[in-house]
Amino acid sequence: MHGTLCCLVPDVIYQGAKGQEGGGRVWRWVGQQLAHTEDTPLFGPYIPVLIQPVVSGSQPHSGQVKEHHCLSTYSATTMGNCIQGCKDYFSRQKNTNIRLTLPVVCFVWQIAMIILFGVFIRYDEESDTHWVETKAHDNITSDIENDFYFRYPSFQDVHVMIFVGFGFLMTFLKRYSFGAVGFNFLIASFGLQWALLMQGWFHSLDPQTGKIFIGVESLINADFCVAGCLIAYGAVLGKVSPVQLLVMTLFGVTLFAVEEYIILNLLHARDAGGSMVIHTFGGYYGLTISWVLYRPNLHQSKRMQGSVYHSDIFAMIGTLFLWMFWPSFNSAITDHGDGQHRAVINTYLCLASTVLTTVAISSLSQKTGKLDMVHIQNSTLAGGVALGTAAEFMISPYGALIVGFFCGIISTMGYIFISPFLEKTLKIQDTCGIHNLHAMPGVIGGIVGAITAAAASESVYGKQGLINTFDFTGDFKDRTVLTQGGYQAAGMCVSIVFGVVGGAIVGSILKLPIWGDPADENCFDDEVYWELPDEEEEHQESIPPILEYNNHMIHKQQDLSESNFSVEHCES
Repeated sequence: MHGTLCCLVPDVIYQGAKGQEGGGRVWRWVGQQLAHTEDTPLFGPYIPVLIQPVVSGSQPHSGQVKEHHCLSTYSATTMGNCIQGCKDYFSRQKNTNIRLTLPVVCFVWQIAMIILFGVFIRYDEESDTHWVETKAHDNITSDIENDFYFRYPSFQDVHVMIFVGFGFLMTFLKRYSFGAVGFNFLIASFGLQWALLMQGWFHSLDPQTGKIFIGVESLINADFCVAGCLIAYGAVLGKVSPVQLLVMTLFGVTLFAVEEYIILNLLHARDAGGSMVIHTFGGYYGLTISWVLYRPNLHQSKRMQGSVYHSDIFAMIGTLFLWMFWPSFNSAITDHGDGQHRAVINTYLCLASTVLTTVAISSLSQKTGKLDMVHIQNSTLAGGVALGTAAEFMISPYGALIVGFFCGIISTMGYIFISPFLEKTLKIQDTCGIHNLHAMPGVIGGIVGAITAAAASESVYGKQGLINTFDFTGDFKDRTVLTQGGYQAAGMCVSIVFGVVGGAIVGSILKLPIWGDPADENCFDDEVYWELPDEEEEHQESIPPILEYNNHMIHKQQDLSESNFSVEHCES
């Protein structure tokens, strides 16, 4: 040990390492203990503080020892202990037993929903038994004018997308199908209840009665809200506990309701299919949470991160459900008549175009020209995301094809180049590639919507058409299309800010080691949170064939004896 003790200074004196500046001199360090190698000190649980050098072999005089270095010793030691304590707390062994926390969260939050619904939620006039009186008062002659008959088919399609499409899309992992579908079910079931309350408080709260009146359109909007949380789930798939997912949904729905109110009500932006409000927000919300929850040792579960043949088939089922019903998603809450009709046509064409360019880029990316199932499962949907904002605008059929054409290219290239960059450089572990399917196409959709709105003209839309499409009524009756385009762009910025800032805050909460999340080596495995059935025997004993005959054979061959139907058993 190079250090020596000095009678005047009751601390460690450390001699400079060989080859370093100051070698051959004695350095005084304040600290209760100094662990070091032969060359350099090791900063362990105590933080040594350099006071000043003195020449080796000389006796330091009292003026060289400051009176305040005892305080420095205390402060440094305390800081070191705090830092080490925090490290120990956050790096302690993972405990995935959620037998208490998950039931408590589910029971308490569901009881809270029951109470809040009892206080605030009521049927609207079209779903209440007073509908008969409403018809008479408003001179409505037929029940077919009830909004249910306009919206329910779209609601069915959107509901299938939320529970089947999103759920099965995430079953590509070889050992995480229960978690993909089951936790998707859990998130959506809680989220839609909380969304009805949050969106009701912002959009449909009656100031006179203090009640929220809900109808079929409220159910569609609640599903939209849940979609943002399910998108975020894709970024952390397999790496978090169900308790964390419920917490993430609670905050996600709350943030969604606020940013939706700002974008749609205050900025008066149009976003029928949610390119900005749903996909951009949900994408960046999930990506930021994944960044905060970064796992440097996730490679320990690398064996579980791949797919197998049947898991990719199940994921493709989710893709097809989403692809088929996306026109309903983008048109569900648009105006009756031409707006809804146009949104379906535009989305339909855009999705078809996206498939061809996705297949083309996927094939080009491989030396052998083979297709990558990851691209087909995800990038083929990017066109539906990107056309969400402009779906009801007069983008024209060929314009919809152009959007789909470029989205297929950009999304597929994202899986090939951007996803590896995000993980390696920005430390974002995006399990499902939501940046390429939702975040990036969502931004494209916001840009397309802003440009299309700014370029709108009375010759294309007609005077009344402009008013109906962009809702230029009331406080916004004097707004021009150029101004509308600017507010569309502002809405996209709001969604990104809410996603990133909200994700950072929620990610910090989820990082606390109290939620029962899995250890690095146990990620992407259903066994952590699910009771799994026994594995089938890979090599079952072969069952010898049994020769059977039916009544027709008996009647035709009555003279045959039983010995004619004997079966020889062969050893397999």
